[in-house]
Amino acid sequence: MTASEVFLGLDTSNYTTSLSVLSSDGEIIANIKRPLPVKEGERGLRQSEAVFSHIKNMPYVMEEAEEYIRGRRILAVGVSTRPRNQEGSYMPCFLTGIASAESIARTHGVPIYRFSHQCGHIMSALYSSKAEIDRGESFLAFHVSGGTTECLAVRRDDAGFSAELVGGSKDLNAGQLIDRIGVKLGLRFPAGPAMEQLALEYEGRLSYKHPRAEGTFVNLSGLENMAEKMLQESQNGQMTAAFVLNYVADALLSITDAALDKYGRMPLVFAGGVMCNSIIKNRISERYSAYFAHPSLSSDNAVGISVLAREEFFRQKR
Repeated sequence: MTASEVFLGLDTSNYTTSLSVLSSDGEIIANIKRPLPVKEGERGLRQSEAVFSHIKNMPYVMEEAEEYIRGRRILAVGVSTRPRNQEGSYMPCFLTGIASAESIARTHGVPIYRFSHQCGHIMSALYSSKAEIDRGESFLAFHVSGGTTECLAVRRDDAGFSAELVGGSKDLNAGQLIDRIGVKLGLRFPAGPAMEQLALEYEGRLSYKHPRAEGTFVNLSGLENMAEKMLQESQNGQMTAAFVLNYVADALLSITDAALDKYGRMPLVFAGGVMCNSIIKNRISERYSAYFAHPSLSSDNAVGISVLAREEFFRQKR
């Protein structure tokens, strides 16, 4: 293998059109991400809107990628085809990525490998944190975003990862709540980065009832009402933002405590857009030694998919 040989990864999640170019020796050549537009004041996109936006985005993403692909030989293409490695897991937004990946693979006469969006996130975290986890070793992976708040017992397998749901949120997701409350604070969707900056401006003390896990699961839906009440009574956006992010951190710590008590000590991996938040990450790091995706690979991206494609390509060559 040479530096002129590459792997491509595509991911078309609900909010980002992503393409990754990875060298044959596993180095990132390009990590291209184009967000889907969300109208001011809105709290998300319908699937039909997401599919339409991906269709509009893809030519621009491919144009940007062309300079990194030009003169190089594509060895294989990886693509996310579904949210999770579960029966019936499906979202229409991934159809755009599948169509694009199949077109590239057929045009270049190379194999295409299909993975879940969640497997891509887990691999992005392992890759960017340089996690020292043996192939046969089990670990706990948290996927925390607008679409999911899950704690998974994970092992490597030929499909990327086998992941058993062992904990998480029973109702609303952490990123979903952060975005909802952020919009009510007057922030633009997605609200995570702006919420973090607002929270970092708060220098007072926080007093609130901490969430408790029911086994390895928590309920987060009450957070929205508590945050609305705090904002109405205090008229303090910084305090409200700090409360929300610390409450989410407490919820994740409560799940982690319960999962480790139940399943025993094992490596911890945190992935997903919410985990690029410094407040939440620092709170977890104060208690546990854990692996975190690099901030650029916490939010939706296709790097993990290209890494998985590379591994599958070489596995089949053996």
